[in-house]
Amino acid sequence: MDLPRSFTIRESSHRLCNPFTSEKLAILGQAISPSPGTRVLDLACGKGEMLCTWARDHGVAGTGVDISTAFIDAARARAVELGVADRVGFVHADASGHVADDPVDIAACVGATWIGSGVAGTVELLRRSLVPGGMMLIGEPYWRREPQDQATIEGCHMARKDDLLPLPELLGRFSALGCDVVEMVLADQDSWDRYVAAQWLNIRRWLDANPDDELADDMRAELAAAPVQHARYQREYLGWGVFVLMDR
Repeated sequence: MDLPRSFTIRESSHRLCNPFTSEKLAILGQAISPSPGTRVLDLACGKGEMLCTWARDHGVAGTGVDISTAFIDAARARAVELGVADRVGFVHADASGHVADDPVDIAACVGATWIGSGVAGTVELLRRSLVPGGMMLIGEPYWRREPQDQATIEGCHMARKDDLLPLPELLGRFSALGCDVVEMVLADQDSWDRYVAAQWLNIRRWLDANPDDELADDMRAELAAAPVQHARYQREYLGWGVFVLMDR
């Protein structure tokens, strides 16, 4: 049970495995201002940067769950680095079936709603771990601009236009699920660049060090195509944000 190696190659230098910068993650923490001792469950937590930095900056405590052994190892090391390993812990597991033993104040899935087969299923999964009046954090892409053809849709790694919603419709979707949207922090084109372009350098460095690896041809082809694909499609058409929800 693990992520394909290509994920860890692309994101080897990343602390955040999504289009947020550290500054935007800090803005999100400041926006919701969790009090010391707030209990957090972070499903598909990646390298644990949200839990670790919020434990340092806000005094939260909690658990992160991720399917990647490499990411979980990085998360545990980050907790030690920031001196918060006594307040946060990380579990290698499939987050799609994980429910907290004791209800938490904040339940998060920041950028991996496939664990619930989409937004609706992920909201329902997070609800199962949440105290009454708690907050859910959902990270989700949306259409910044409406794609006009299938090439654009596929260039944004989608199969169908309906795989994503424009921002107003996404906010309406949360409302239809019985949630109040109480905050949001959105990625911008620069933070998308920082996320995606950093992958190109990671891939190139990996290729230089591993020219005979069985993945080398695929990763070389990806590196050759990715910059143009990002500039032509993803940078112009894809938005992404973290949305803070509370049940009505």
